[in-house]
Amino acid sequence: MLYHAYELAHAAVSPMRLAARLGQEALQSPFNPFAASIGARAGSAFIELFINATRRYGKPEFGLDETEVSGTTVPVMVEEVMELPFCKLLHFKRDSAVARARNDPPVLVVAPMSGHYATLLRGTVEAMLPEHEVYITDWTDARDVPLVDGVFDLDDYVDYVREFCRFIARRGERAAVMAVCQPGVPVMVAASLMAEDADPARPASVTLMGSPIDTARNPKVPNDLATEHPLEWFESNVIVTVPWPNKGFMRRVYPGFLQLSGFMSMNLDRHLDAHLNHFRHLVRGDGESASAHRSFYDEYLAVMDLTEEFYLQTIDRVFQRRLLANNAYDYRDRRVNPGAVRDVGFLTIEGEKDDITGIGQTEAAHDLLVNLPAEKKAHWVQPKVGHYGVFNGSRWRQHIQPKVREFIRARRTPVRG
Repeated sequence: MLYHAYELAHAAVSPMRLAARLGQEALQSPFNPFAASIGARAGSAFIELFINATRRYGKPEFGLDETEVSGTTVPVMVEEVMELPFCKLLHFKRDSAVARARNDPPVLVVAPMSGHYATLLRGTVEAMLPEHEVYITDWTDARDVPLVDGVFDLDDYVDYVREFCRFIARRGERAAVMAVCQPGVPVMVAASLMAEDADPARPASVTLMGSPIDTARNPKVPNDLATEHPLEWFESNVIVTVPWPNKGFMRRVYPGFLQLSGFMSMNLDRHLDAHLNHFRHLVRGDGESASAHRSFYDEYLAVMDLTEEFYLQTIDRVFQRRLLANNAYDYRDRRVNPGAVRDVGFLTIEGEKDDITGIGQTEAAHDLLVNLPAEKKAHWVQPKVGHYGVFNGSRWRQHIQPKVREFIRARRTPVRG
């Protein structure tokens, strides 16, 4: 009944939220002679905090309409090139002869399926666009997928990655795959399987960024939360049924609102301070700071449901039993062998101050790649960045992205039969 109670509470607050919006418009109206007063601004700011705290945040847009290629500004079109029940493959098409003439390498950015939408990687994509043909996995909110479309678990995740690699390889070149955080394990599994099968579409290179390959190394709060209870506890306490009238009615999920409560509780003081500062900015009329706050939380508070199978398998296989790190990971009753990887470049990247994926957890991938030549491996720890700084922000753009770019370009490989 938890999901039903959440939906009911949201519906019950809707009239108050509507009334609050009308009140805010009245306070801000140019016909209100007191609109510029401290009292009116404070009242409007308080109402905005109420609205933001009670509204539902929809899926954000990427908003990447143009990029610069070889010094020329070119338009970008986001096109859906492949659709599977739980994910769409998006291509950021640089619609320009200048871009086509460059023949840039294709890159598959595998976005994390860990609560937030793929738009969380907007900054990642933006930095890659000038010199790459960028594709990204746009995961679908599980509550919007009908039961008739079946289940989605970690093995299905691996299947999706392989299908996307094969689709991109139709261009004639093997894709460079970038796995940001959570996808590290399924991407490494997919690369291992494709290498062992000598799949012509196997990745040319794999970049793992803040990925939990071995969560026993330098564990952080999320690692502790995932291991302090048995799997049955998670099934009983955080898995709920999607209510009607959602498309995924009766699907068992780990709901976004529970994930969000976990995200917020990890840094509650920081979030409270941010909202208090937002209130002050609104009262002072600091529009730039208020706009930056809205942009961040419009993204941060937009969350999606995860399927029961995927979530519980991730807790079990990745965090509790650490199967890949122990060379005991099975894909559909087939033992995964990272030692089969011999010609796929692997770059691992970590943040010095990462409080989600500790130092060493991503680097652990190299210990599993026992037959991959040293010249095809690379590791980088970026000083002074946390988890999100690994793939977003100024240090990502200035220091990390250039290393990723050079690694990808040095390992470009055409598709061979």
